Amino acid sequence: MSSPPDTTVTRRRVFYIPGYDPIHPRRYRELYRKEGAEQARLSGYALDLSARKSEGRYGWQVDARIDGQGVHAEFDVLVWSDIVRDSMERGIAGTYLQLIRTAWIYIASGALFRLMRLRKGPVIAALYPVGFLIVQLALALALAYALGRLLALLHPYAAWAGLAVIPPVLHWFKARDNKLFAYYLMHDYAYSAQSKGANPPELEARMAQFTDEIAAALTSDVDEVLVVGHSSGVHLGVSILADLIRQGRVPENGPTLSFLTLGQVVPMVSFLRDADRLRADLNYLCSRDELAWVDVTAPGDGCAFALCDPVGVSGVAPENQRWPLILSAAFTQTLSPERWKALRWRFFRLHFQYLCAFDRPGDYDYFQITAGPQTLGERYADRAPSPSRITRATSRYTSMAA
Repeated sequence: MSSPPDTTVTRRRVFYIPGYDPIHPRRYRELYRKEGAEQARLSGYALDLSARKSEGRYGWQVDARIDGQGVHAEFDVLVWSDIVRDSMERGIAGTYLQLIRTAWIYIASGALFRLMRLRKGPVIAALYPVGFLIVQLALALALAYALGRLLALLHPYAAWAGLAVIPPVLHWFKARDNKLFAYYLMHDYAYSAQSKGANPPELEARMAQFTDEIAAALTSDVDEVLVVGHSSGVHLGVSILADLIRQGRVPENGPTLSFLTLGQVVPMVSFLRDADRLRADLNYLCSRDELAWVDVTAPGDGCAFALCDPVGVSGVAPENQRWPLILSAAFTQTLSPERWKALRWRFFRLHFQYLCAFDRPGDYDYFQITAGPQTLGERYADRAPSPSRITRATSRYTSMAA
């Protein structure tokens, strides 16, 4: 006689921290809807996304049945896209000034060359906007020169009128940045570099709000509070959770607190001179018992510091370091050869693959982590870290805030 189905429902609250992204958070809901349905089809479980019923930040809810167990998850997107949009309102001239200042900060501090010792992919991604913006300016100047030579045939002074072509050419490139990403990436790297790794005041204020919201969730009737940081959202999450624990806001008998970091670019910030706050938070969080922290990257993601321990490479790992558990999403193994061939040169799409379906999934499944019956710590309790992880201290700056 078969046993009756398990009617216990696991309840989870998920807080998603996006990277440097000016787009409305609905894109993450639609991505979860589409990719979650595909992963459920491939892996043989049930997953249904619907509009959230409770008030609060932008989000959604998911009801799933995985391994015979029911799960209800409430998702909140911790939005800072308005801060991102404000930081991008620089205009063309302002962006070129950002280029000069950002390049100088990374080169003069030695951070650029130390980052290259870890992974060349994200450094090339960082150099791409610099190089391509210079190419755009060079093309505009070349066209201005050619037009000036033609106008000089009419009158020598008419050659100066060729300079009038520069603004429209640069505006033409900027209007197509939704496909070129040069301006977007330049603003991204400049945002952290402008204060040499320190958080701008408006970001610190928003992070304090996020800390309050996560603290409130830890007093609610759920089994797990899961914080997910992606890309630039990872170093925000590190500081938010460090503040949360320092403030004593993790109840002893409350929900399990978990931290999943995906496609992290922490060294781009922690290697800068004034990133004392971030380095101190890395040092603090990595040894805490109050949470489980799993970091997932993949060498196939050229925009992330794949398999780099963000604590170790930043030079702030204590002797009693526990976290993060470094795992590889192994795109070349978890994606079929056909799927990998279709995606391998789509660098920005691959940077979001952690949030998408895998047609040959391994033990990393974003949808089972966020809407499955196991907590993050339970899922990876017996998992060894990736043997290819990089832990050597590489940063020149290792000072930490008191």
